[in-house]
Amino acid sequence: QQFEAELAKYLGVRYLSLFSNGTLALVTALQVLRITGEVITTPFSFVATTHALWWNNIKPVFVDIEPGFFTLDPEKIEAAITPLTTAILPVHVYGNPCRLDAVQDLADKYGLKVIYDAAHAFGVMVNGNSILNYGDLSILSFHATKTFNTIEGGAIICHDEKTKRRIDFLKN
Repeated sequence: QQFEAELAKYLGVRYLSLFSNGTLALVTALQVLRITGEVITTPFSFVATTHALWWNNIKPVFVDIEPGFFTLDPEKIEAAITPLTTAILPVHVYGNPCRLDAVQDLADKYGLKVIYDAAHAFGVMVNGNSILNYGDLSILSFHATKTFNTIEGGAIICHDEKTKRRIDFLKN
């Protein structure tokens, strides 16, 4: 609990729940938001991003990336949205944040949830604000290959106490 509180403070986020790895954090995040059907994501990510969807019986719908940043191209998301789409799962890549406002505008327009895979974006700020404060949830990985690592580990970042309680309930 102390580590969660200190890490949340350091990252500039309200609530953080620790996990044994980023994959389990992502699997749980999908369950916390009760995501079903189809989720728009990118194929340019570690396989855990797609596996977390399949393990929750959710169909991944792949959208291409922006060549300059390797992040999900918001200009291509809208064409992939169907009546079965319930969320967007963008991945911040190599410290490059996704186009946060464009993704959120589409999510708002179609009533979709946004879960950011921020495994490669520990401590990244946009306009003085942590990118972890965008979307409905963000996921971190503390694997040995990440900037901040604990050899293994992960976290879910959320914005309210009720969601934090649900995350911790599902985790345990």
